[in-house]
Amino acid sequence: MISDRHAPSQQSYGTAYEQMLEKVRYEGAYPTRERAEEAIRLVLAGLGRQVTGDERVDLARCLPVEAARVLTAQIPDTQPLTGWAFVKDLATRTGASLATTRWDTGSVFSAVAAYAGSDLITRILRQLPSGYALLFGRAELTTAA
Repeated sequence: MISDRHAPSQQSYGTAYEQMLEKVRYEGAYPTRERAEEAIRLVLAGLGRQVTGDERVDLARCLPVEAARVLTAQIPDTQPLTGWAFVKDLATRTGASLATTRWDTGSVFSAVAAYAGSDLITRILRQLPSGYALLFGRAELTTAA
């Protein structure tokens, strides 16, 4: 089970974030809104450590304010992680299984993609190391020879 000791137990959110919570809860088949919110906070914090530059700014603009704050509160890592290393890093930080963390990542990335749109997600995927496209439910991007 993923746990964020700093997460509030009950808080009033904006409508856009409420909709994001419900989307993640539905996509991830989470039993509670709190579980969906744990996944959102974990995955967006991790993504905030990976995405930089204009893509980071543009993604933050697309997300609900509460989600954008989680993303932008993170300092980007100097060494970007591959998609698989990203999942392993999140699992290590929370003590959750790799399978659970992979599920959480896909559920949250599905909602992120809905807010960001195809063009921005493509730009983000071009910036990140290999393995993220699958986490976003896409085929891996390759560069033509």
